[in-house]
Amino acid sequence: MKGVSQNFSMGWPLVKSLLWALLLFVQIHEHKACIEEERMGLLELKAFLKSYTNYTKPLLPTWVFETKGECCSWERVNCSTTTGHVINLTLSNINEEQERFYLKGTWFLNVSLLQPFKELRILDLSNNGISGWLGNEELVNLSNLEVLNLGGNHLNGSLPFKELAYLNNLKVLILGGNEFDGSLPFKDMSNFSSLEILDLSDNYFTGSITPYIKALSSLKAISLSENWLNGTLNTPELCALKKLEEIELANNGFEGMLPPCLNNLTSLSYLDISSNWFNGNLSSSPIANLTSLEYIDLSYNLFEGLFSFNLFANHSKLKVIQFLSDSNKLDIETENHSWDPLFQLKVLVLPNCNLNRLTGNFPKFLLNQHELEVVDISHSKLNGSFPIWLLENNTRLQMLNLRSNSFMGEFHLPSDHYMNLGWLDLSDNHFDGKLQEDIGKRIPKIEYLNLSRNQFESNLPSSISDMSNLWVLDLSFNKFSGELPVDLVANCTSLDVLRLSNNNFHGEIFSKHFNLSLVAIELQNNKFTGTLPVVPLKVQLLLNISNNHMTGTIPLWIVNRSMAPRYVVDLSINSFEGKIPCGLASSEVINLSHNLLSGLLPSCLNLWDVRHVLLQGNKLTGSLPKAILNSSSLVTLDFRDNRFIGSIPNEIVGLSHLKVLSLSGNYFSGVISKQLCQLKRIGIMDLSNNSFSGTIPYCFNNISFGKLAASDLVYTPHVSFWSDSFSLPYKSLLNRHFQIEGSSLDFYEHVEIEIVTKYRADLYKGLNLDLMSALDLSLNKLIGEIPPKLGQLSSLHGLNLSHNQLTGKLPDFKAQFGTFGKSSYKGNPFLCGPPLEKSCTGTDESPPSPRKSSETSDGKWYQVDLLVFSTSFSVSYIIFFMGVASVLYINSHWRQQCFNLIEDRIYWCYYFALNTLKRLANRMCR
Repeated sequence: MKGVSQNFSMGWPLVKSLLWALLLFVQIHEHKACIEEERMGLLELKAFLKSYTNYTKPLLPTWVFETKGECCSWERVNCSTTTGHVINLTLSNINEEQERFYLKGTWFLNVSLLQPFKELRILDLSNNGISGWLGNEELVNLSNLEVLNLGGNHLNGSLPFKELAYLNNLKVLILGGNEFDGSLPFKDMSNFSSLEILDLSDNYFTGSITPYIKALSSLKAISLSENWLNGTLNTPELCALKKLEEIELANNGFEGMLPPCLNNLTSLSYLDISSNWFNGNLSSSPIANLTSLEYIDLSYNLFEGLFSFNLFANHSKLKVIQFLSDSNKLDIETENHSWDPLFQLKVLVLPNCNLNRLTGNFPKFLLNQHELEVVDISHSKLNGSFPIWLLENNTRLQMLNLRSNSFMGEFHLPSDHYMNLGWLDLSDNHFDGKLQEDIGKRIPKIEYLNLSRNQFESNLPSSISDMSNLWVLDLSFNKFSGELPVDLVANCTSLDVLRLSNNNFHGEIFSKHFNLSLVAIELQNNKFTGTLPVVPLKVQLLLNISNNHMTGTIPLWIVNRSMAPRYVVDLSINSFEGKIPCGLASSEVINLSHNLLSGLLPSCLNLWDVRHVLLQGNKLTGSLPKAILNSSSLVTLDFRDNRFIGSIPNEIVGLSHLKVLSLSGNYFSGVISKQLCQLKRIGIMDLSNNSFSGTIPYCFNNISFGKLAASDLVYTPHVSFWSDSFSLPYKSLLNRHFQIEGSSLDFYEHVEIEIVTKYRADLYKGLNLDLMSALDLSLNKLIGEIPPKLGQLSSLHGLNLSHNQLTGKLPDFKAQFGTFGKSSYKGNPFLCGPPLEKSCTGTDESPPSPRKSSETSDGKWYQVDLLVFSTSFSVSYIIFFMGVASVLYINSHWRQQCFNLIEDRIYWCYYFALNTLKRLANRMCR
């Protein structure tokens, strides 16, 4: 019995525990079924939501009538385990297929539908496109609400705090991402003394922070970022909120110095004041005393002077420092004092700073950091070798950006580490040598790799194919050579951007293994061979394979609207041959210049959406098809140096947005169409080196030729492919996932136009092409006078009417005509007047006949003493030469004019010979 008693006493605690567990299970099971009134309320709410949406999939499919009493297990619903009441409704982003809740008209939430949920603690209606609410008086029934999230909707006007005043137990209020305006609502928030988190970000609030903020005495976190706020932070009532842990004021218009009263915020752990107008010297700011800081972002303000990192010497909790700058008045120094940081950073972002200006040294305090995940010290003029120790010491490093510095030497990764690196940008430095053979195995998780604009050489290691997560690979502007690894295009199937331009790669790239779906591919200025595949390449934005050794014909998909890249197709400077295919082209830029294309330009080629067409330097023949002249979107038409014939069709008037028309070096003939005068936006017109006849149209003065409006800058825009998706979660009351501003990949307009001025050909592109204006009618058969009104073209930078058969007096040498030299008119023997030497007013006079003097000798009158003549000629020549040399030595202006004259003569001879040979060669080929 004693043994039994002992066993019973030993087992009793186990039995007791089982009984408690059973009781708890019964209680939980008993209250799993929610209150019937609330179940019906949820179904009414679902019906209301469904009636206001165009949602195609079943909405809240677990909310059904059949499961009576089981609503606590429905999705997005939480009930109290003790009372069974609904305490949490998370109805954010109901329409998960789309970013916003698309509604049938304007949607106002009927607040009365929330009346059954009297015990509700958390209500999340964010990201649903709600424009307002009805039945505001019903909010009195939600007096137990502690968290209200209405962020990311379309709420506008001023905040209805009269009704929200019923929610006096509210601790979290999120209204960011709406359209509220007016002044900050602190005056109407006197009943919100329990509020701990307030998010008013991304609205249209104006004005400054008012003293009424003192009513929010329990506030721990506030976000006012991305509004239209201004004024200073010198508001004592703000500094009196001693419970504040997080302040977010980014992207406003705050100004002035940081007030000393911020020292009172001893619990402050998160401070983001980026993108404002704060100024002054940070060395005298309260930053040094805010030793509880974990996160600080001072980017894009107007701070100046010297900021020393030893101000952070006592910030033992510091995890994140962001200080992006675009000011040249601020110097950041990490090396001017001997200091040992107490913190272990996770994020250090210091791009575009004057960092350690005197030495250019890499920050040495980083030697003691071992928890870094993000380091961005780009555009900072640092020098030295690659800091391999940074990777050895920080095995959790995910992003390293050293772009645009002056690092040099070889680049090697640690030999005994398999890195977690996902982002590496070493572009625009002076690194050289070969890439290590196992680079792909050392950073297998890499997603963004940019080694462009260095001096790397030799073949790419085959292990680069092991970087299967790559979505950006930029190796452009180096000295790489050889063929690409076979498996690169087969294994790296996540690639979006592939940039290999300006290297010495060769071999075929578009093999049968090439099945990538890319946003952009740039292979220009290499030695790639082979043909373009018949099966369409999957390239969304940009395809550039110019200046290679590609052959074959142009495939049909290049001019297929649904298959061709939307932005740029550049196949220039290759050996493509055959005809241009028919199709509906949609790429903004189509450049097929300098190939071996021949035949007629097909009339079935539709250029309706194309802006720039460049076909220079081919063997295209026939007349211009009228069909391609119906595109009002065309800005550039460059058909130079082909074999086109006939006249300019009158249908060219349809090119109403044309800025560059270049038809030089063809066999066009007939009179110059007056329809060209309707193209009033033209800045460059080059009809030179053809066989146009007749007179210069008098209406040319109606064309803009360089008179620009802001909307006329069409060559300067570019596409930026931002690689800014790198983000890290930051555990905070405001629940932020902060973005790390990554590098941008800029794709500029691929349009270059050659313009000849003073017999010298120059390439113009970008802004220079926008600003350039020229009219070139040289080397034709034009007759008649030069229209005087051409002198009214005050923005015309270049005029060339040389080598025609123009007659008469040149217009007055003033206004815009006063800016053009004689080279603009030479080769027209019947022109006269300044700046030409031939005068229009002089009369021809016969020289007087020599008379025989009675005092002359018997010898002939024209006989001379050869010795006397030779001596006098030599002395005169020497005197003349020395005089000219002395004048040119003394007068630099005349010296430059002389050299220009000599240069003009050289270029004239060169181009005269070149054009003559080209015409002979073209006639022989025909």
